[in-house]
Amino acid sequence: MSYLDKILQPDETVIAIGRMHWIVYVRGAVVALLGLAGLIMRFTDGAGELALDGLAWTVIVYGLYDLARAWIEAWTTEIAVTNRRVIHKRGLIRRETGEMNMDKVESVVVDQSIPGRMLNYGSIVVRGTGAGIEGLHHIADPLQLRSAIVVR
Repeated sequence: MSYLDKILQPDETVIAIGRMHWIVYVRGAVVALLGLAGLIMRFTDGAGELALDGLAWTVIVYGLYDLARAWIEAWTTEIAVTNRRVIHKRGLIRRETGEMNMDKVESVVVDQSIPGRMLNYGSIVVRGTGAGIEGLHHIADPLQLRSAIVVR
């Protein structure tokens, strides 16, 4: 059972669900592939230092660690817009949550870089009276999520 399922009120309906974009996996994949390329070059070349094997394996392990970290972050992040509030939860062991009632939302800021515009991801900041929800980074289709918040 997800966090969202646990906290929804009986007369509350989900309007939109946000999710993290696949771009969060790119850094780990590139690092792991670079380590793998170094290892392949070492074995096909036949020459070189054995120390380079250790370096290549270290780079591969770091890339795999980064991929696992990104997967856990994407898996444990929940973003939802309901007819009453905006909900954000992240974290596996250490949980961080943020909720804002719709009547307290003042503005929604979407920040997209050039690659973000091309690949349709970005960051969202929900500003409200007194506080806001920060840290919604690498969100897939941020304009759709913003529209779901603003329309209410």
